Amino acid sequence: MRKFAALFIASLFMLGVLACQSTPPQLHPDSSDWPDLFAADLSDAIAPDSVWQFENGVLTASEDRNIWTLKNYDNFIIDLEFQTAKGTNSGVIVYCSDIDSWIPNSVEVQIADDFAEEWSSQPKTWQCGAFFGHQPASKSLVKQPGEWNRYTITCKDHMIEVVLNGELINTMDMRQFTSATENPDGSEVPPWLSKPVAELPTQGHIGLQGKHAGASIYFRNLKIKEIE
Repeated sequence: MRKFAALFIASLFMLGVLACQSTPPQLHPDSSDWPDLFAADLSDAIAPDSVWQFENGVLTASEDRNIWTLKNYDNFIIDLEFQTAKGTNSGVIVYCSDIDSWIPNSVEVQIADDFAEEWSSQPKTWQCGAFFGHQPASKSLVKQPGEWNRYTITCKDHMIEVVLNGELINTMDMRQFTSATENPDGSEVPPWLSKPVAELPTQGHIGLQGKHAGASIYFRNLKIKEIE
């Protein structure tokens, strides 16, 4: 009987370990030892000349032009900090299969100054933490412009999970988004997102949107970990 009980407890322990290994983190990880998403000299990036640069560890852009990883990524976790300015509209772009026509060929995790009227008056799918044009965040947790925020974005096959400032605020199963005109909740997909998310590949470049809508965006501590 004792042997059976011991085996039962050991089995439960192993199931718990396996569950933890297969479940994306719901809080921010310790990413201090992870590889940088971009080298300090941007030698591993696809970026327009003289637009993106690091200054004192902070990456920012002078124009509305994206920066991309040279490498294609499959399953991974991105951990980063971002700071908005007044009116910022930016994003973290994943699974991009065509950087020259990235908007319909990727998934964008939105970054926005939700305190600005131009974005607070827009659909929730345009606000911070949303899968842009597809699914809003469960709540708005972005801080006021000038304060640092933290994103942890986990991409594993068709599942994408977003943690913002310590809370899980959005999870997307790409397979559910089978229409290019209507989201599963009945909301309208912006016409420029012309491909169903369910048909997008689950690997590609990772990108950051530049100085969109005339407002700056700042990033720091950009880390990435590849997962199985």
